[in-house]
Amino acid sequence: VTGRVDVWVQGGSYALSAVAIERAGMGAQFAKLQALKEALTAEGLFDPARKRKLPFLPRAVGLVTSPSGAALRDMLRILHDRFPVRVVLAPAKVQGDGAAESLVAALTALDRSGLVDVIIVGRGGGSLEDLWAFNEELVARAIYESAVPVVSAVGHEIDFTIADFVADLRAATPSAAAELITEGAFASRVFIA
Repeated sequence: VTGRVDVWVQGGSYALSAVAIERAGMGAQFAKLQALKEALTAEGLFDPARKRKLPFLPRAVGLVTSPSGAALRDMLRILHDRFPVRVVLAPAKVQGDGAAESLVAALTALDRSGLVDVIIVGRGGGSLEDLWAFNEELVARAIYESAVPVVSAVGHEIDFTIADFVADLRAATPSAAAELITEGAFASRVFIA
């Protein structure tokens, strides 16, 4: 409930005057998310038949994330430990005003560069508001239009965003994305006697 407090000085009483009432929970923001999800589903952006397989042994991996976040450090550590692959960072703002536009610009530049075989788009955990940029339609369309396969790695295992549904693969966390990218290389180092 959004409203204002009115005071009746003579009687010493207060009254709450309601101006707007929303559903409990996310309210209008949740309704907007559901409407976008339904529209993109109807357009086929989430269709499993259009999802591409990741390269078995990527020559280079693109990362679209914050250059100062823990997610970047985690992904770099795992990529280096499991399969020293070339990494190209396209720094992006991952929350707040302008984050969706920043993500789209970074993803589009990396996709068009021809430098990478697969792209991870993501960030570490946060509230729904913190992760909201990954629920924006322009981010979904940029992922969908990417010529390079995209892995969405947003938040923690329980977090889901529109980016997860449109990407070629959803990883539960950024660390899990780095592990999935290097699965082929890691498996090729295992020998059976």
